[in-house]
Amino acid sequence: MGKKFLIDTNAVLYILNGDEILAELLNGEKLYISIISEMELLSYKNITAKEMQQIKSFLSAFVIVNIDDAIRDQTIETKKNSFLKLPDSIIAATAIVLDLPLITSDKQFKTVKELKLVTYEV
Repeated sequence: MGKKFLIDTNAVLYILNGDEILAELLNGEKLYISIISEMELLSYKNITAKEMQQIKSFLSAFVIVNIDDAIRDQTIETKKNSFLKLPDSIIAATAIVLDLPLITSDKQFKTVKELKLVTYEV
């Protein structure tokens, strides 16, 4: 197993929509996802049963990280010191607490100085 990464919701969507470059880059790596991203992915309106099953199947390869006390406390600090919305603050805090690089295309994460960021642009 290679490197470990926390994957933001948008990066997961790129892969699910056929981004072979990102999929190949992450092949063989240990991948984590916040429970927030899981909820975002599974709560899209008009999602079909087939799409729901595809997402669940895809996410089974990830370690899904729940919010614990450390992530909660870091989220509060991150939210107070950045312009991120609460869901993104939770995702950033998860990466900080677990000391994992966050793969995202969301430039707003650059406002969090403690975050190890891997920006992916299509």
